[in-house]
Amino acid sequence: MAVKTSKQEIVLEEEEKKKLQLGIAEFYDESSGIWENIWGDHMHHGYYDPDSTVSVSDHRAAQIQDPTKWPKTVVDVGCGIGGSSRYLAKKFGASCVGITLSPVQAERANALAASQGLADKVSFQVADALEQPFPDGQFDLVWSMESGEHMPNKAKFVGELARVAAPGGTIIIVTWCHRDLRPDEESLQPWEEKLLKKICDSFYLPAWCSTAEYVKLLETMSLQDIKSADWSPFVAPFWPAVIRSALTWKGFTSILRSGLKTIKGAFAMPLMIEGFRKGVIKFSIITCRKPENQEGQ
Repeated sequence: MAVKTSKQEIVLEEEEKKKLQLGIAEFYDESSGIWENIWGDHMHHGYYDPDSTVSVSDHRAAQIQDPTKWPKTVVDVGCGIGGSSRYLAKKFGASCVGITLSPVQAERANALAASQGLADKVSFQVADALEQPFPDGQFDLVWSMESGEHMPNKAKFVGELARVAAPGGTIIIVTWCHRDLRPDEESLQPWEEKLLKKICDSFYLPAWCSTAEYVKLLETMSLQDIKSADWSPFVAPFWPAVIRSALTWKGFTSILRSGLKTIKGAFAMPLMIEGFRKGVIKFSIITCRKPENQEGQ
């Protein structure tokens, strides 16, 4: 039997969503400048492949990896200051549109695109990933790099990614997850929940989910070629590197100038290291393809 949701519950859910989104927008409005100043265009983990020619100390290079082959139209969901979109436009000649909750990020991303001669290929706007302002089936590549962890409704998030993907299009989700539960478990251990709660409070995150839960959601939407991988070992050097950057005079003074939300986030960095080290946090990539004959969701 379906459980009905009362109007009061719907109103409360919307209020919580708006509060969370405001916190996310303000957090990135405040912290994006320091991130760009110290780390460059890409506001996400680096990928440290031991077989790559990229040096472990070259963290900006580690943040750039080719996601797929020759997309023509791309939506960058949770675009930051647009580093991924500009890279894809240059690499593949793709037309890219990025969305973010942060007006500061959108303005900066558009300014960088214009300064690099990419304004005709790349654009950015403030929009909600759970209610994207695009028609069904618009994009060959739907790209979400480290934004899924901010989504309070994972089913709606994945549904929107599938909706805007073109028939035959590729969906790539790279996101923070908690570990998959074992068959004999109903939930994470209390100490694991406590650790993740502290991180959520610092980075404006809702409840975490596992990679397996993402895969199940994609399966319910009849998406094809669903694959997932744990990239945690390859991103493990990232947070220690961020802390080393923060401990420089430039990093320390930049954090102090940026504001209380950024300072609060900085104190959560050791918690991320602990989460990766103890196997609670997983850095997951999930890919799938929309069927050729599937127009929308």
